[in-house]
Amino acid sequence: MLTSKLTQRLFWAAELVLLVGAVGGAVAFSRADEWHPYMLVILLLALALSAQWFTVKTRSGTLSASLVALVLAMSLLGPAPAVAFGIAAMILTSLLRRLSASLWLSNLSTFAVFLFAGAMLVRALAGDVHDPHNQHMAQSVTFGLIVFAVFMVTVVLNFAMVALDVRLDEGRPLVRQVRELFLPTLPGQLATGALATILAVAYTNLGLPVLFGAVVVLLIFQQLTVALLRSEDRADQLEARSIQLASLQFGVLATLMDALALRDRTTARHAAAVARYAKALAIEIGCGVDEQELVHTAGLLHDIGKFTWSDRVLHPEQLTDEDLAVIHRHPQDGATLVGKLDGYGPVAEAILYHHERVDGGGYPAGLIGSEIPLASRIVAVCSTYDRMTARESYRAPMAPQEAMAELRKVAGHQLDAELVESFIALLQREGPDFAQPGDSDFETELAFDQRVHKMAQPSRG
Repeated sequence: MLTSKLTQRLFWAAELVLLVGAVGGAVAFSRADEWHPYMLVILLLALALSAQWFTVKTRSGTLSASLVALVLAMSLLGPAPAVAFGIAAMILTSLLRRLSASLWLSNLSTFAVFLFAGAMLVRALAGDVHDPHNQHMAQSVTFGLIVFAVFMVTVVLNFAMVALDVRLDEGRPLVRQVRELFLPTLPGQLATGALATILAVAYTNLGLPVLFGAVVVLLIFQQLTVALLRSEDRADQLEARSIQLASLQFGVLATLMDALALRDRTTARHAAAVARYAKALAIEIGCGVDEQELVHTAGLLHDIGKFTWSDRVLHPEQLTDEDLAVIHRHPQDGATLVGKLDGYGPVAEAILYHHERVDGGGYPAGLIGSEIPLASRIVAVCSTYDRMTARESYRAPMAPQEAMAELRKVAGHQLDAELVESFIALLQREGPDFAQPGDSDFETELAFDQRVHKMAQPSRG
């Protein structure tokens, strides 16, 4: 702990030395002509301060036209104005954000150092852009390349100083900072450098009026971008709330199924097996992706209405007429529960009618043949087969071939005959136990997070 504090204090001392050194160097190398023309000085200082005032924090950093102004000062004026503008902008930023003393020092030293270094590099490579004898260089593409290259060097220097501070303060590795902080912001930095370069070359070729017009456009663009970012933030917040609501809604159903599984150990396995059988059968008969998802979900939740059953009904020794009425009501109870979820109306309908018979002798509505929704007919076939072959059934399980023969016996009466034949063909090809435990797991089939995010998406007409 003492070593850490000592290291931090030494780093602060180093930052202070760098700040003093950069300011001292800017003063030492300052020239009177750096502060001319006055209108350019006033324009860049006003842009640096006003843009800093409207700075907006984003996920990957900050959005501000201030950096463009500082790069122009670094390129068109010299080290003294650039450092002075940078310090003024950072003082304003620190005041507005009420930063700690250590962050004040970090901001001031970082901006002073990279602006001083950048301005000295531009001066060394391109000379004085206002010198009449240097106009050819100042108006050339070479000058623009120098500005852009120096800007990128200062970006790396700026990041290195900030990253070192974060490494000492938070312990975050430098490689991780490059991956999480530098690379995501690099496209924005490149765009800033390109814009500053274009404005610098435009000024040296066309004069101050073009720079005034560009600055106005820049500030307008900044405000439009700020508004866009705020709009995106509101959209993200709305999406997060939608996900929370969807998680709560679907979580209630998942919890009910979990609670039912605690009371009846066969429930979860049966639900997962039926869901997998049902989706495979939907694929077998050529259903689309949406229909496949519908029957899969209906298979998972088709028995959720049993949650309302008492233990006497759930584990019967002898059923009364009243108990049978409760049993016959579970498709309606399940459909009511699932129908509360936005977008789950078709699933609720499939659950409601999964005990209908094609001959009209089922419940709750006595539908006949194709009046029964396809998803309900698919779930009925798969549920019947799984109940007959289940090892944990209250009776000895049927062998797969015997169960298939039984399906054919009730085809055209209880179950859809075409679906029965398609399902038997599927079982014979894939193996009769392809959806049994070991391959089929309720939580896996449920895919809770995926369903929640899908529920949270806005519906499209």
